[in-house]
Amino acid sequence: MLSPDQKDRLRVIASKEKSEIVRFVVQYEAYINDSWRNIVRYDTSHGFAHKDIIHPNGTVNKQPLPFTDFNIAFTFAMQDLKVSWKWYRIAYEKEFKND
Repeated sequence: MLSPDQKDRLRVIASKEKSEIVRFVVQYEAYINDSWRNIVRYDTSHGFAHKDIIHPNGTVNKQPLPFTDFNIAFTFAMQDLKVSWKWYRIAYEKEFKND
């Protein structure tokens, strides 16, 4: 959980071989209007590390990360979501109200 009211959370899944992360998902989810909603997801599907910004209307903006090392990409993803989750929530809620 990220927030004291437990309406913001990170879902983290990572697979390692020896000391190397070979795939991961780090997703920020928020409880909005009686439902858990995916807001931002970092993952390695499609064979590369990227960030998905998920909009209330279902569209997704995919942004490749500049890291080929999945350990670095995973660390970056965790830090970004722990620091910036409030901003992602505000942007999502603003967009949600305008839909």
